[in-house]
Amino acid sequence: MTQEIVNDWQKKYRYVAEFSGVWPEVTDLPRLKKDYLESLVEDLVFHPDAGIRGQAFRLLRSAFLKSGATLASIEPLYRAIGRGEAGGFTVPAINIRGLTYLTVRRVLRAMRSIDGGPVIFELAKSEIGYSFQRPMEYAGLVMAGALAENHTGPIFIQGDHYQFNAKNYARDPAGEIESLKKLIQESIDAGYRNIDIDASTLVTLDPPDLHDQQRENGKMTALLTHFIRQITPAQEKSPVSVGGEIGEVGKENSSPEELDAFMEVYGEELARLDARDVPISKISVQTGTSHGGVPLPDGRIAPVDLDFATLEALGERARSRYHMGGAVQHGASTLPEDLFDHFPRVKTLEIHLATGFQNAVFDHPAFPAGLKKEMEAFMTKEFAGERKTGETEEQFFYKNRKRTYGPFKRQLSSLPENVLAPIMEDLEKRFVSLFSKLGLSGTSGLLDQYFKGQ
Repeated sequence: MTQEIVNDWQKKYRYVAEFSGVWPEVTDLPRLKKDYLESLVEDLVFHPDAGIRGQAFRLLRSAFLKSGATLASIEPLYRAIGRGEAGGFTVPAINIRGLTYLTVRRVLRAMRSIDGGPVIFELAKSEIGYSFQRPMEYAGLVMAGALAENHTGPIFIQGDHYQFNAKNYARDPAGEIESLKKLIQESIDAGYRNIDIDASTLVTLDPPDLHDQQRENGKMTALLTHFIRQITPAQEKSPVSVGGEIGEVGKENSSPEELDAFMEVYGEELARLDARDVPISKISVQTGTSHGGVPLPDGRIAPVDLDFATLEALGERARSRYHMGGAVQHGASTLPEDLFDHFPRVKTLEIHLATGFQNAVFDHPAFPAGLKKEMEAFMTKEFAGERKTGETEEQFFYKNRKRTYGPFKRQLSSLPENVLAPIMEDLEKRFVSLFSKLGLSGTSGLLDQYFKGQ
């Protein structure tokens, strides 16, 4: 990036910002939102110069903070839930793999329509790769969506499943730890204030003792918790919300005894590192779901026998014994909608939603058939070696179409308004329905109560 390129780019925004310091100063926020926001989103995502993409992010973040919005940790609310001061709802954490700016806008509209409060925007470590969205871009798009919707108050952005690769860890533990630390640092620098650590991949079932099974999980979760506490900016009023995980999604259901074993190992290791570190505020568990659902040969999703009793018991144990907000349910977006009101009944703290909303986009009648064919041809060519024996085309395409988000990012963002509008309108209706079932109607006051001045 040459200074000439920077100067030319800054000239484009000279009527709404000044660029004399490291961070730009927004001078005309209403005009920026009205006349320049779409251009900033374009520059953030598609400008060929990485330096200019960084400039666009900094200008978006400056505008976001000037608007009265904040990038917040959900920690104060989760601790209040753990103390029994708040509850009766489940917080949705939404993974947005594509059309991010537009989807954020619809999430916020849906929440506003029911006078709702907390919602988390998140992206998993694996999704960063195939969606072509690094933390800076993702955070920038979330802030842009909030600006477009005139949102004020807290916005929660979360790194989801910051997961250890078990094979890499076995071969080179230090290298795997370093790669996760770098990703966490990148995320914190981008404004993430919520990080879910997933070392459940390191659990081994060989030793009979549960503590030994959970040993590496507890130690690595403590290590990264300590790292997060070390790098959090000093001016932050609340600690970054950190989550742990005891059961890998799609494997055996978790048990209260596993939670106890994990927390004992975790607590011992955290105390060894620094007894003053704030511990995790939530725990992800396995209760019968799988990420994205299991596709049947005809493309339908297999029914799931979700263990609500285990989910309730684990949440209660997390609150009563370990002062957490409760348990987190992963892989739930493809469940039947009539199950969603059960989550707040069993006091589920947080629920992660992704593939169901992806399906609502790709399977919408307005989605262009020609583009879908291009995507299918791409999958057939690029992922042919991963196709399993006996797998139907419907199963193959369903499992792999999430991996088209990055390669087809430009085509998706260029869809005409008459295509995008009905897709986004129906997506917003689904958000409203699910948020209502999760007990979020009338919860907007919580944002003032627990996050004012953050």
